[in-house]
This record gives sequence, structure tokens and C-alpha cells, in this order.
Amino acid sequence: MKHVRHFTPSLFLSLVHICLVQANYAPYFFDNGARSTNGNMALLSLSEDTPVGTHVYTLNGTDPEGDPVTYDLTYEAGSRRYFSVDKNLGNVTLIEELDREKEDEIEVIVSISDGLSTVSEKVRILVMDANDESPEFINTPYIVEVPENTPSSSSIFKIEAIDKDTGSGGSITYFLQNIHANKFTIDRHSGVLRIKPGVTLDYEKSRTHFVVVVAKDGGGKLRGDNKVFSATTTVTINVEDVQDTPPMFIGTPYYGYVYEDTVAGSEVLTVVALDGDRGKPNSIHYSIVNGSEGSFVISNTTGAISVIKSPNQLKKEVYELKVKASEVSQEGDSSEHTFAMVTIRVVDLNNHPPTFYGENGPQNRFELTMYEHPPEGEILRGLKISVNDSDQGANAKFNLRLVGPGGIFRVVPQTVLNEAQVTIIVENSAAIDYESSKVLTFKLLAIEVNTPEKFSSTADVVIRLLDTNDNVPKFSSDYYIARIPENSPGGSNVVAVTATDPDSGLWGEIKYSIYGTGADLFLIHPSTGIIYTQPWAVLDAEVNSKYNFYVKAEDTDGKYSLAEVFITVLDVNDHSPEFNENIQEKTMIIGSPVKIEAIDQDAEEPNNIVDYSIMQADPANVFDIDQSTGEIKLKSYIRSLDIIHNITNNKDCIWSLVVQAKDRGSPSFSTTAVLKIDITEETLHKGPMAAFLMQTKDNPMKALGVLAGVMGIMVLITIMISTAMFWRNKRSNKVMPVRRIIKKRQMPPSRTIRMEWLKFKRPSNAAEKFVVEEDVKSLHNENSNNNVQVVPVPPAAPLPPPPPALAPRGDAPAWRVPTVSGSLTPKHVTKPPKKKGHSSTHNALVSELKMRFEKRNAAFGEPHI
Repeated sequence: MKHVRHFTPSLFLSLVHICLVQANYAPYFFDNGARSTNGNMALLSLSEDTPVGTHVYTLNGTDPEGDPVTYDLTYEAGSRRYFSVDKNLGNVTLIEELDREKEDEIEVIVSISDGLSTVSEKVRILVMDANDESPEFINTPYIVEVPENTPSSSSIFKIEAIDKDTGSGGSITYFLQNIHANKFTIDRHSGVLRIKPGVTLDYEKSRTHFVVVVAKDGGGKLRGDNKVFSATTTVTINVEDVQDTPPMFIGTPYYGYVYEDTVAGSEVLTVVALDGDRGKPNSIHYSIVNGSEGSFVISNTTGAISVIKSPNQLKKEVYELKVKASEVSQEGDSSEHTFAMVTIRVVDLNNHPPTFYGENGPQNRFELTMYEHPPEGEILRGLKISVNDSDQGANAKFNLRLVGPGGIFRVVPQTVLNEAQVTIIVENSAAIDYESSKVLTFKLLAIEVNTPEKFSSTADVVIRLLDTNDNVPKFSSDYYIARIPENSPGGSNVVAVTATDPDSGLWGEIKYSIYGTGADLFLIHPSTGIIYTQPWAVLDAEVNSKYNFYVKAEDTDGKYSLAEVFITVLDVNDHSPEFNENIQEKTMIIGSPVKIEAIDQDAEEPNNIVDYSIMQADPANVFDIDQSTGEIKLKSYIRSLDIIHNITNNKDCIWSLVVQAKDRGSPSFSTTAVLKIDITEETLHKGPMAAFLMQTKDNPMKALGVLAGVMGIMVLITIMISTAMFWRNKRSNKVMPVRRIIKKRQMPPSRTIRMEWLKFKRPSNAAEKFVVEEDVKSLHNENSNNNVQVVPVPPAAPLPPPPPALAPRGDAPAWRVPTVSGSLTPKHVTKPPKKKGHSSTHNALVSELKMRFEKRNAAFGEPHI
């Protein structure tokens, strides 16, 4: 006993270890119930949309001896590894994407080990469906042949689509896009495509219809969100022609609404059908075939559908009425008929905006091509626009208006209830102008009137204009002013006129022409408008310097406009100055100038302005000439003949000058002439008669007029005196002597008198002078009758100096004076020699007047004393 009590502790522990090794128990997994997240993964199900990397489960077990355990996952050969596990913690993670449609169960061998013993179990993990597949149409493409007389609501084709998902995600419903735009409906469950109730096909109107079918699944969860997938396909429906003309419903599809405040007996909507035979249409009889369930009635004649129950008595939300329209012949027989489906929805709110429709359904863009400037009030018949608001009552009342350039069109009607055909009328024809805008764009706006929502919709109206010839060619100016030198050759361009016609094409092409009395020398290019002179035209500013005429611009339709053209022929210096014909000899009295004049036939200044100069004089310091007037006078220091005699030995005082007349043109032309000047000295210094003669030396007509006046006055005084003496003698009865003895007056000695008078002016107003020379002798009268005879004695005149030796000018007229290109032989004028002591011209005139007066007195028989 003592020996046993004293066992060592190490020996005791060894014995216990031996016992435990012999009694080791295997580890085991905890049981997991439904929806458990730890255990041995039995009864585990995962959705196929579980993201990769998700912690999906925790393996959990224990060892009876309390030893630590490890976990592991293994798969059968060839199987895909979907999960991984943390060996110590047992956390299972998804490492491969799940796809139920490929593999809906996954077999996994799970194991637990305490280091000595390993326990393995095969478990099945269910892959749950997620809505991750879209419907797919089979047996595409879909092409259907349908006779046009196929009844409405008839099945014409079955569309099939499949969805690999299960449950709601795999269920498919069908519907059509643009339900308003086509004539077909589809059963949402079976996919059977039908002709829409109440709708007929018409080969003449539309031979092909394209229907877009949508297959939609029932939706389901995908990654936590509810997803709905759909697919679309197009069904081509070819309408086969059938020879029939059944009635036709207008304005389909039909929708009506019953609101909660609608009164029983109210009209919901009106269906309208027309006989297809438009020549002699039959009346239409309307009836409801089915679907009314005693809640709706239809007028047999008008097609107005009315509700006969109050809204709270209506059991359904949507009623689909099959309405029949039958033709009734004049005999009362009903033969052709058609059907339409009327959908009546029971609603209590405004949920439909106004919608625009074209010929093929809803449409938000309408286009029209038309000619510009249509008549005002014309309807744009090419626009087929209707508008509809599917609401009822006040909710279906809306206004129409055009938004765009104002005052051009107006829309009718302006207020619509439910639906209407839209009419656009021309209001301003002038604004519809192709040249201003080739395209007119408007917005057609429909907006509800009395609803709080103010639902609205718009449609674009695009009007493309075609051109007409509505414009007249228009010149760039009402008149054109041009200038052309007179020496321009024939065919020279004068001016270019320009006209524009905004019309397009041939209507915008312009042809130019000219006419008028002033257009004879000119031509115009018909297309460019360049005006030029005739090839043979010769312009002369001296003959005619102004031309005006009209130019016409005309389009191909004969529309034209006019402009006036004014052409001025510019003067060119092509004439030389010409002296008058009697410039060759002048008589100058010391102290008074003489004047020369030359005429330049050019038309304008400065070509016809003449400047005068002395080219040659011998001696050169005797004369001055006024450059502008042509007046020639002696130098200021020469006041008598004695000064002249001191200058030169030429005692007869006849001078020869070479004078020049030069115009101011460019280039300048000049003419020279030889002028002989006879210088005399004035001897009459006192008395009014001398002053008068000096003043009138350049105007002989004035002197003759005054002389005639003086003689007339003297004759009148003589008559008055004779008459007075006659009456005095008659009253006194005295005998008067027949002749009065008068002492003979001693006559002065005979003298030679020389008079110088200026000649009459030529029509050209050039001052020209002439010379009258005569010698008067006073003879003694043996009979003492005071008559004196004046006998002219021509003296011998010295020859003038010879003219310059110049070549004669062949083309100059005979009367012209010498020029730089020729000379004219001067005329020889005989002048009496000057003698000292001879009486002056003034004394000769006084003596002559006195003798004529005495001769006139003798003619009246005055008695001698």
C-alpha cells in the first residue's frame, strides 16, 4: 500500500495519455436547420446573382475531446470549383459566378478534421433563379400575308418568345409599340397577333404594315433590384388585295372616358363609319355586338355611345365594346358591315395630353410644299392634321395656336373639345415669299384650357416654298450719268447698267435694251448691260454734247423696268483759235487801244478760252496787249507821234505786228496773224463833239444815230421858224424881198479830211473795224447859194511791209486770217499822206454838218439880205 501511494506524477500522466489515445472520438459538424448560416452547408441555397467574393456560409463543428478542428471543401473530378473555405475559421466564399440556367445544383464534399480523424460529407447546394435573362423571339423574321377582307379581331399570326428564367422572370407578356399607329393588337399572354377590333385592312391605302412587338418578362430580383427585361421584333404584314368595299370607321381607334361625375345618360363618344362606296353611299346602322354588359347603348343612326349607369355602378375599369357598322340599302337590306372596338375607361383624373395625328397615327412633324403667294383665305389642303385629347369633359378642352412668324397663317379651330381636324388658312399672301424665306417653320401648339395640369403638346409644321415669277427686274439706280470724250473711237464702252431680279431660274434672267431719240449712236449688250457706241459713231461735242435715252431690263415673262441714261460728250481741244477776217489793218489813235478777237470753236472751257500775245514787233517796245481781251495799246510813255518818231525812222507810223491767239486746252493750239496798225494823233482836244467822237469811235452806229438825231432837230427848228415868219408876213401884208443879199462868206482853203470809222460787227459779235477815207474841198459858189460839193480825192498810200513767209493753209476757208501754218496776203489800203497843219477829223465833221445845214436852209428859199 505504501508503494502505491508514492507513484510519481509523471507516471500518472503517462497512463492517462495512453488511455485517451485508445479512446479518441472523431470531430463532427453541428446540425444546421433551415435558413441556417453555419453548420455543414446542408440545405444551403444561393441565388445565381450572388456576387463573386461573397461570404456565403460558415462551416462549424467541434471535436469531442476539444481538440482544434480544420475545414476543407473538395469536389468530384471534372466539377467546377465554386467555393473556397478558410480552413481554421470555416468561412466559405463564392469564387465562381453562378448560372442557374447552366447548373442549378452544386455538389460539394465538406470535411472537418481534428488532426487525427477527418469526417467528410457530400452536400448539395441549390442555385436559385434570378431574373438575368431577356426574352428571345424564335423563328424570326416574321412575315405575314393577310387578305384585306380579314375581319377585325381576327388572329393573323402567333408570335413566340422564350425566357430561360423561372417564375415571374420567365413568364412573358406581349404588347405592341405605337398602339395608335397600327391596326393590330396582340394577346398579351399567348402572343397571338390580331387585327384590332373595329379596324379593317385596305390594300389601296396601305399595302404593308410594320408592327413592332415587345416581349416583356414578369420581372424579378437581380442583385437586389427588381429587373424587367424585354425584347423587340418587327412583324411585316403584307396586305393581300380583295375586291370589296365594306364600310369604314373614321377616327379609329376609339377611346372614351367615363368620369366619376358623369351623369347617367351622358354621351361618351361618337363612332363614325362611312360607306366605302362614295358615289352613292348607303346609310349606316350602328349596333353594339358585345362588351357593353348593359352599361352602354349606341344610337343606331348617329353612332353616339352613351353611358346608362352612374359611374359607381360600373363594375369594370375598362370596357371594350365591339361596335358593328352595317350598310343599309334603300330597300332596307343590310349587307356589308364592319366592326370597331371601342375602349371605354372609367377614370377620375386628367391623364391624357392633346395628341396630334397624321394619316398614319401620332405625328409631331408635318411638311408641305407649295408655291409662294397663294391666295389669301386658301386652305393648306396638303396638311392632314388631326388633334385628339382622350380625356372627357373639361379635361378634353384645349386651345390651338401657331407659334412662329405672325400674321401669315391662322389655325382653325382655335378651341377644340376632344378632337378636331386642324385647318391652316393663308392670312397674308405677301409674306409667303420665296425670295425672303424658302422655308417657313411654325410650331402648332395644343394646350389644355381648364385643367390644373395644363397638359400640352406641339408639332412642327414645315412649309417649303416653290418660286414663281413675282418680281420685276429693278435697276440699281433710276438714272445713270456717264461721260465720254468726243474723240473716243466707235465701239467704245460708255457705262454699264445693272438690274437685278430676285426670282430664280429663267425668271431671274434679264435682257437689256435701249430706245429713245438719243440712242441712235449707242448699243447695249443684252446680257451684261454694257452700253457702247456704234462702230460707225463719231462724237462731236461742238455738234451735240448731250444724249439721253431709256434702258429697259426685261425678264423672260416680259416684266420690265426702265431707267434713264444721261451721256455727256466731253470736249476735247480739237479746234484752233481763228481770227476774224478784217484783223489785218487797224487804226490807233494815241491814247486809245485797238482790239483784236479770235474765236475758238471748242465747246467747253478751258478749250475755248483764248489768250493773246504779241509774238513779233519792230521795234519791240512800242505795243502792249491785254492777254484776256486782246486790246492793243501803246506803251504808257508814248503820248505823241513825236515820241514814236524818235523811236523809229518809220515816218508813216504804220506798224506790222505778229499777234498770236492761243487756247488753254491740253494740248494747246494757237494761231498767228499779221496785224498792221496805223497810228494817228488826236487833234481835237476841246468841245463836246470831240469828246463824243472819241467815245463812239468803236461804235459807228451810235455816231450815225446821234448825227441823224441832230439833223432832225435842226430841220424841225427850221420848219418852225419858217412857219412863224410866214404867218407874221401874212398878217402884216408887207412885201418882202424875194432874195436876201448876204455877204459871201469866205470859205476856208481846201483841205483833205480823213475819217476813220469802225465797221459793223459780224454776227459772231467780233468787233471789226472799217476805214472811210475822203477828201473834201470847199469850192467857191459863183451863184452865192452856199452849196458846197465834196469831192473825194484818194491819196497814194505807202505799201505795207511784206508778211512773214509762211506756207498757206490748204484747209482753211478763204476768209480766215493767217495762222501758224499759213498766211493770207494783206489787203492794200490807200491812205493819204499826213501833212502838218491839216484839220483833224473833228473839224471835218463840223464843217460837213455846217455845209449841209446851210444847203438845207437854201432849199427852203431863205431870202438874201
